[in-house]
Amino acid sequence: MAERESGRGLCAVVLADGQGTRMRSLRPKPLHMLCGRAMVLHVIDALGAVAVDRVAVVVGTSAERVSKKLQDEGDLDTPTDVLEVPAQRGTGDAVSVALTALPDDDLDDSDVLVVPSDLPLLRPETVSELVARHRGSDSAATLLTVRRARPRGYGRVVRGRDGRVSEIVAEVDATEEQLQLQETTALVFCFRRSVLAPALRRTPPDPMTGEYYVSDVIRVLRDAGYSIEAVEVDDQDEVTEVDDRMALAAAEAELRRRTNLRWMATGVNIVDPASTYIDASVVLGGDVTVFPNTYLQGRTAVGDGAELGPDTRLVDCMVGEGATVEMSSGRDAEVGPRAHVGPYAVLEPGAQVGEGGRVRPFTVASSTEGDDRAP
Repeated sequence: MAERESGRGLCAVVLADGQGTRMRSLRPKPLHMLCGRAMVLHVIDALGAVAVDRVAVVVGTSAERVSKKLQDEGDLDTPTDVLEVPAQRGTGDAVSVALTALPDDDLDDSDVLVVPSDLPLLRPETVSELVARHRGSDSAATLLTVRRARPRGYGRVVRGRDGRVSEIVAEVDATEEQLQLQETTALVFCFRRSVLAPALRRTPPDPMTGEYYVSDVIRVLRDAGYSIEAVEVDDQDEVTEVDDRMALAAAEAELRRRTNLRWMATGVNIVDPASTYIDASVVLGGDVTVFPNTYLQGRTAVGDGAELGPDTRLVDCMVGEGATVEMSSGRDAEVGPRAHVGPYAVLEPGAQVGEGGRVRPFTVASSTEGDDRAP
């Protein structure tokens, strides 16, 4: 996490209380995987550009499963609480629950980020800009907005004559004039902590659903005379919710593109990025070459100058510097420096190929170098 700005606290609320019914899955929505990492973890990763003192993740069900995932795979430096709300009464109620888990100190000089768990493409730079704008303007609230050519289904951001945000109107409640607006909410907010809880208490429930929405806090604060700021995001895909399998696949493709670009910028040679799949948890050394149709997953780590692929899949493997693994697969195995595996070899869990060793073509390596058998 980034270093904390002196004298100013910042906590985060991650809203993961939606049922995710459109996923049509027994897996809780925040735990759907993207580049080998749960969706909620990508969102928490995006908070890494700002100094967050504590994170509260609010879930509707499966708090135990979410907690275990955060504990096992989160690699989190920030204290994180998982809170379960058995009765889903809207995002406003979820934020109210989360505030009970956040520290009470420095209430007059701290801020609260509110981020949905289904925005895995949210960039750390965007979060950093939101917090900086919020603090630089000394606003009661600052929100992310995005302009959409076809904003159907999204709440419209309404601005007053002074150009400042006055409210967020749900599409179902919008007037004909408001429906023509293209600026929509991204449901990402930064609030001044001292005014958030009182504003939530004054926010009325939706007359149709009976739920409380955090977006309605904007109107309450503006009516009370507070200033509201906004940061507009250029790329609408960055703040598009992942709420079904199609959106999940699109987010996966974008995250893999970003991952490949990041590794190429550090000196990794990816011959065909379009056919290369590298999980977010993989670590690559310098001058590694990755040939087409290669999948690197889990905790795989690759040393300098190694060559992988084509047509290779490695899961939780260690590959030493200068090693070659071609047209082969491996899981929970270790390949020593300058060793050669394949083509058409299989590394079973626990297999170890020593330095300079060789696993012949059409061979299954089971435990140690030389302990292999024809398939």
